[in-house]
Amino acid sequence: MKTQASKVWRHNSIRYAFFFLGLIFFGLGVAVSVKVKHLGLHPWDVLNVALFEHFGFSIGTWSIVVGLLLIGISLLVSKKYINIGTFLNALLIGPIMDFFLWIDILPDASYNWTDYLILLVGIVLIGLGGGLYVSGGVGAGPRDGFMLSISERTRLSVSKARILVESLVLVIGFLLGGPVFWVTFIYTFILSPIFQFSLKFFTRLRSKLDGVNDQPDMARNKF
Repeated sequence: MKTQASKVWRHNSIRYAFFFLGLIFFGLGVAVSVKVKHLGLHPWDVLNVALFEHFGFSIGTWSIVVGLLLIGISLLVSKKYINIGTFLNALLIGPIMDFFLWIDILPDASYNWTDYLILLVGIVLIGLGGGLYVSGGVGAGPRDGFMLSISERTRLSVSKARILVESLVLVIGFLLGGPVFWVTFIYTFILSPIFQFSLKFFTRLRSKLDGVNDQPDMARNKF
């Protein structure tokens, strides 16, 4: 009994360590990207920045508000994609990003070619963080849960639901004056392979650490 309990404790410790470390990397990556936002951001970040510039508070605060709003809608559509990890994701990534922006250690935009390197670092960190927290198997993020719910309700494929939702989000962000530039339109194409590599690597690593071959739910649908 004690051995079984220790295995369960070890398994859950590894899961949540991967999850929380992933959120930290993800939040740091978004903060790095925001520093060079003039090059363009992911549609959800375009919306958060636009809301911040219009109504104040902080970018991270709007990330929480939007995340909780999406969770609320998802609960009305299909509860099965919402769990503790979804709420933790919605509540923590924004403050983590705000923290890294607040401590002011990240490089500022120089408006030359080095900004593209900074943005690439941000995207890599987001991709690594996304793969790391999803590999923990704690749950999908609020945006993923929302798009999976929409896909199920409308009978669209996940990829089509994602394109539909993110296009709408981008239009709203653009109309509010959010930072849309050409990088915005290729962001996902850069991010997706980094995420897929990260997910496979950390899933294998987690399996080796706890001896469980556990492919996290919704992993293949992320990004």
